[in-house]
Amino acid sequence: MEFIDYYKILEIPSTAGEADIKSAYRKLARKYHPDINPNDENAKKKFQQINEANEVLSDPEKRKKYDKYGKDWKHGAEYENANQHYGSSSKRPGSGNFSDGFTDFGDFSEFFESMYGAGSGRGRQTKFRGQDLNAELQLNLLDVYKTHQRTLTVNGKNIRLTIPAGVENGQVIKIAGHGNPGANGGPQGDLYITFSIADHPTFKREGNNLYVNVDLDLYTALLGGEVLIETLDGKVKLKAAAETQSGTKVKLKGKGFPVYKKEGQFGDLYITYQVKLPTQLSEKEKELVRELSKLRKHGN
Repeated sequence: MEFIDYYKILEIPSTAGEADIKSAYRKLARKYHPDINPNDENAKKKFQQINEANEVLSDPEKRKKYDKYGKDWKHGAEYENANQHYGSSSKRPGSGNFSDGFTDFGDFSEFFESMYGAGSGRGRQTKFRGQDLNAELQLNLLDVYKTHQRTLTVNGKNIRLTIPAGVENGQVIKIAGHGNPGANGGPQGDLYITFSIADHPTFKREGNNLYVNVDLDLYTALLGGEVLIETLDGKVKLKAAAETQSGTKVKLKGKGFPVYKKEGQFGDLYITYQVKLPTQLSEKEKELVRELSKLRKHGN
């Protein structure tokens, strides 16, 4: 019988522990299961090999014999017992050479059938969990400012999904039981949705806080006055102080982004004023600026 490297079949080292063997078996058995690979003879053969390897390596006694005797592991103990019974002689009463008394174990399929029954093909009817699915949902900042529902189509099925306000870019949520079906009555896998949230043209989001630049005309910056500010929740009026410098920052508490799954809680909105100088001045305006310059130079 040709030697079969069970460790290689399960893609594990010979030093692997019980947990490693179990994990490798489940992973590979799910991948090559005939229910998931119908009419695929290569997958069927691979599945049988995986089951055979697991049957031996998951049993401490069988694994011990396999590690010691290799392909002859099944008869190794018999050989030892015979030696103990007949002494060091390589002969057995009524036979020729001792090794000639053994019947070859046969090929792989015979061994598999001895474990699972002839014609089983699929081995034990182990339940396998279905594969997980991954999907990406593209949204914009306004989409996730308020909790809302969307209908997604996955594998031909419509899924009604509630998207909580405050979801972040790159965040992943799990929808249990909406992955691929399991095998042999096993549970369905899960659906993992990754949110891809596009940048907003005006507001920059960092966590639960929002940042925005607001233009301030020269005259309001010098004399002070009301400024109309756009927020994601509508417009608000602010009082700009006289002599506001470009780059001045103002915080609007609670006007930022909603906190994920915390109803009624919001971050803050940070405003940075950008003072804009007037352009295309008339001659009269230029003259007034010159007068102002003279006054500043001469201390009013």
